[in-house]
Amino acid sequence: MTKLKIVLFCICTVMMLSCFSSSYAQTKVGYIDSKKIIDAMQESRDAKTRLDEQVTQWQSELTRLQDSSKIIKDDYEKKKLILTDQLKTQFEQDIKRLDEAIMNFKVQKFGESGEYFQKQVEFMKPVQDRIFLAIERVAKEDGYDYVFDRSSDILLLYVNEKHDLTLKVQKIVEGK
Repeated sequence: MTKLKIVLFCICTVMMLSCFSSSYAQTKVGYIDSKKIIDAMQESRDAKTRLDEQVTQWQSELTRLQDSSKIIKDDYEKKKLILTDQLKTQFEQDIKRLDEAIMNFKVQKFGESGEYFQKQVEFMKPVQDRIFLAIERVAKEDGYDYVFDRSSDILLLYVNEKHDLTLKVQKIVEGK
């Protein structure tokens, strides 16, 4: 779904819920800007610093591997005319193994499900947990039925369970 469709869907859902529940009570909707909250938290800045330090270590290790590869490749280029076929083959295999190790390191650390993303989740989980608990507390204390996050793709963060129609719909679908 595109961002516009998600926004329209959320707006329609809230409007429909407001219409359906208007005979019972007014639906109360709120929003937060999680980016603003996260940026203001010292715990979040500490997590970012820890992640940056880890990335710096990985970058240093990657640079070391790449420098080693460059030295071996340069050495091979200088000597390949005087090397025996067996030594050429050995050099080429070493270069290939090192290139594969570099590629594997990049994927392992920075790939789609690599350590970078795992560490990001690990370091930010306590921050997110605190935010979600605060959202739930404010929503309950101030009587909000829905709380959205405006700094992301219109993420629904809190729902008052009294508006859950799942069982009613399920009964109708099952013919009960």
